This record gives sequence, structure tokens and C-alpha cells, in this order.
Amino acid sequence: MKAILPGAPGDTDRPVILGEALEPEPAISEAVIAVEAYSVNRGETFQLDGGLARRWDGWRPGKDVAGTVVRAAADGSGPAAGTRVVGHPPAYGWAEQVAVPTADLAELPDNVDAVTAAALPLAGITALRLLRAAGPLAGRRLLITGASGGVGHYVTELAAASGAAVTAVSATAERGAKLLDLGAAELVTSVADAAGPYDVVLESVGGDSLPAALTKLTPGGQLVWFGQASREPVTLNFFDFFKGPNQARITHFDYTTSDATYGQDLAALVRLVASGRLHPEIGSIRDWARTADAIADLRGRRARGNVVLTVG
Repeated sequence: MKAILPGAPGDTDRPVILGEALEPEPAISEAVIAVEAYSVNRGETFQLDGGLARRWDGWRPGKDVAGTVVRAAADGSGPAAGTRVVGHPPAYGWAEQVAVPTADLAELPDNVDAVTAAALPLAGITALRLLRAAGPLAGRRLLITGASGGVGHYVTELAAASGAAVTAVSATAERGAKLLDLGAAELVTSVADAAGPYDVVLESVGGDSLPAALTKLTPGGQLVWFGQASREPVTLNFFDFFKGPNQARITHFDYTTSDATYGQDLAALVRLVASGRLHPEIGSIRDWARTADAIADLRGRRARGNVVLTVG
């Protein structure tokens, strides 16, 4: 079958190529999906660079897929053949077919198409779990950095719908304009421009952004650190905490840790989309032969929202 194969680690000119791969051999609790669309995430571009330990021998990218079940799981779990689904496999999804654990699948209603569904898994699940980590939001002030990416759009809409006053930080006003339509109370282009103080900060940029955002917290506020998109290390000075905010907390976030399965969270996201309460921001839809171009746009921070590729 055809699949997107990784290039040499660090090869920015040819990070991926369209080639041939073996058809999936599903485990007993996995269904085989004919992929119609997938999305590209920034973390996968880091893996292609060789910068994350989770790249292994034989690895191929692909964590966000939507399509149709062509082979149901042998143990009888999950959807039957012919069912339209969205899934979050650990890898291998940028291909004509992929095996996905049935616990990581959710069925799609007729009014949610494959392109929209493919934008949901990693960004949407991360947003849901981030907001659970943040706790009750009604009446609270929330700051999110790196907000013009896929996670930021979901967080903004979900948090605003929960009653939070959201300040979104985007590199440019143009890239972040949609966030105001999704319910953000304020859009700024740097953490320094955020007035504060905030009860919760969701930080994903790293570098100078995190210590700057930390100073915007209320006393006893919480900063949830869920990424480092700039790839710049963070330096914190212990003595700065004495300047405030008093008793601030920094929480490390890992989206893979949850009591819910990926399938349960995907089903929740699908329900929200189907009912018109969640609106995935898809910045680009392209044929999968242009996956390398999509990766270049993500690396160059030219992509807004999710980038989706269609297969076939």
C-alpha cells in the first residue's frame, strides 16, 4: 500500500516521501481503517527531526485519522466494517490503511465529514484534558499562549463556553483573528501585552514566554505547562517567585495521562461538533502528496489551526 515515509532525521528539504509500506497486521483488538484524511501535528514534525525519543525503528508518522472500517477487530470490540470513524493511533496513520485500537476510535455521524473529523484527535483531546487539569472555569480569567494553533482554537472555544474570560496570545493579530469569533475576550500578540492577573495560564511556547506568563498569575494561580513549540529552553529564577505571584503553581501536563480513553474523548468531541458547539479551525486542506509542504508551513509557523491532508 502507499504511505508517507519519514526522510532522514533533520532533512528539512525532504522530511517525508510518498512510498510503499506493508499493509497493517492488526492485533486482536484493533480495527483496520481505510484512511480518507489525516492531520499533521507539530509534535510529529519534532519526531521527524529526530528530536523526540518516541521515534523507533520502523516508525512512520500519523496519529490523527478519519475514514472507514474495512476490517473489524477480531475480538468483536469496536465498530463493524463499513462504519465511518475517527481515530488516534500511536503512529502509522499517514497511509492508505492503518490499524487502530478500538478503544481509540469513535463513530462519526452523517453530518461530520472525514476532513473535519481528522482535525479532532490530538489537538481536541489535548484541549479537553487541559481544561480538566485547569479545573472549574466559570467566572475565571484564563491566558493561553500559542493560541493560533489547533489546541488553542479548541481551548478558546471550550473555555469561553464554560464561562471563562479568555485572553489568547497569537504571534500576529491576523493568525489569531478567528479566536475572537470563538469567544476570546481579548487577543494580544505577546505575553507582555496581556493585562492580567489570570487565575490559569496555559503555556505551550517555552523560551521567554513561560517566565513572562508566570508573572501574570493571581496569588495561588496555576500555570499548566503543556508544550515548548519554540523549542527554546525555559529558565526560571527561584528568587523571582518572591516578587509574586505568591504561592503560584506550575503543573506539567501530559495528554496521554487520563482516566478516559481516547475513544471516549473523541466521542465527546464528535458530539460537540455534530451539535454545532465546537468548530474545528482548519487552516489548510491539501492532497497527501503535499504533506512535506504542510510540514514546512507548521515549522515556519505559517499554519493557522489544523492542517488536513486527504488520501487518494
